[in-house]
Amino acid sequence: MVTRRDFVSCSTLALIGGAFGGRLIAWQQAPQQPPAPVTPVFTAIRRNVGFFTGRGGTIGYLIDSGGVVVVDSQFPDSAKLCLEGLNERSKGRSVDVLLNTHHHDDHTLGNVAFKGAAKNIVAHAKAAEHMKSRPGRGAAPSEQHFPTATFTDSWRRQIGDEWVRARYYGNAHTSGDAVITFERANVAHMGDLMFNRRQPVVDRPAGASFKNWISVLEKTAGDHSNDTVYIFGHAGTDQPVTGNRADVMVMRDFLTALLTFVQAEIKAGKTKEQITANKAPIPGFDSHGAASPQVLTAAFDELSGA
Repeated sequence: MVTRRDFVSCSTLALIGGAFGGRLIAWQQAPQQPPAPVTPVFTAIRRNVGFFTGRGGTIGYLIDSGGVVVVDSQFPDSAKLCLEGLNERSKGRSVDVLLNTHHHDDHTLGNVAFKGAAKNIVAHAKAAEHMKSRPGRGAAPSEQHFPTATFTDSWRRQIGDEWVRARYYGNAHTSGDAVITFERANVAHMGDLMFNRRQPVVDRPAGASFKNWISVLEKTAGDHSNDTVYIFGHAGTDQPVTGNRADVMVMRDFLTALLTFVQAEIKAGKTKEQITANKAPIPGFDSHGAASPQVLTAAFDELSGA
């Protein structure tokens, strides 16, 4: 596995700030300082599948003699660097399909860099709906590039020597998260269904559900083998952005422990303000860092039926 720094702190903080205020307003205001220069890194996994890190959610890719596939697109600047690297490695082949795991800006604003380069853009129907109804950063439609095809349950296509599958398991991080699997390579891109050992972002205005998220992680693991390599949307500082079934189960257990903790606090008579003021890690999950007020708020609201 490859260890990396956390390239996504700016985008995640923007998401958290919006969600904690009651609605997601990611990147609707320009950042106070320009983002740090992007350092593009391409890392092979196996059988022509690899991942790219730059700025935003991890990008997955397939390059073989018969086709090119990209999963997620980060931001326009890092997407441009990714596309340049893909072109170099594929000797100028066009991208057969760009798949978006969900709608958040740090996974989709880079779609515009693939305009004219990707033959198709595919996403779950709800993800496409969210992209069009909540344009990122107030960007004009000409500065964005939306899915050209959608699916509701699953999508599958042979690209070159690989079969690529997208599957929807239900509401989780949002209402439109898809798991993208390169079947022959046995590599699955989880998007933001996986925050490896860090506090997740929970988009309740877009249909997030902790209880369903737990189930989605279990179903995903059940649909893949013990040898599957998972690509994660994000990871904590110095944590890897790829892992195995055990890592997926750690995420499941963290979400379960989070709900258990918040439910116990509610039962003890604590107010929402008291619960969200907690600065300690969720018991048993020190590796995830201090509990996020946004995550605690989302858990409280879900358990309270808000």
